[in-house]
Amino acid sequence: MVKVRQDAWSHEDDLLLAETVLRHIREGSTQLNAFEEVGDQLNRTAAACGFRWNAEVRKNYEKAVDLAKRQRKQRKKAQQQQRKPQPRRTVQPEVNLPMTVEETAMPVENSTMQVQTNEVSTSAPSIDSIIHQLNQLKTSNQVNEQINSELEALKHENEEVRNENEQLKAKVEEMSQQYASLQEDYQTFINIMDRARKMMVFDEDEVTTPSFKMEKNGNLQQIAK
Repeated sequence: MVKVRQDAWSHEDDLLLAETVLRHIREGSTQLNAFEEVGDQLNRTAAACGFRWNAEVRKNYEKAVDLAKRQRKQRKKAQQQQRKPQPRRTVQPEVNLPMTVEETAMPVENSTMQVQTNEVSTSAPSIDSIIHQLNQLKTSNQVNEQINSELEALKHENEEVRNENEQLKAKVEEMSQQYASLQEDYQTFINIMDRARKMMVFDEDEVTTPSFKMEKNGNLQQIAK
């Protein structure tokens, strides 16, 4: 299937990318496998997922990445401990002593049961091995709880950032409306000033200046137009 390029990353997409990468780190896998898995789920290329992780998402999950790496080391160490062969107990050779009359009369079933009990005791794991495995399980559970706690904190922080973005969008919308109203008032004011200027020019054209002439006796007489 051809993957379609999508430029918009949602909050859920980033969260899925972070959880998948952290899981692959804990399990000892590579980030490339995580990018391919997320790409299949979001219909994106692995390169796009890798670029998104390195450019935007990783900086918000630095502590979680460190915890995942430590958990990977602990898990690898536990696997190596399990692969080591357990030391075998040496069975002391039995000394064939002369049997008494009572031991000779012991039923064969009791002797068979004793042999089976000895076999079970030699094949059972040691107490130190059981304690070590329990400690590893306890440490792993504590790390998982800490990671889950940090993920919840990050989710809460992302939710707060989203609410702040919504508030900022509302403020920008309000300011845009105010700017549009001011621009409309300014245009109305310009139109009024333009009409007033035209009326003043029209009145000046209608006003005529009077003309006078001087008579022989030196008096001025207005000339009617």
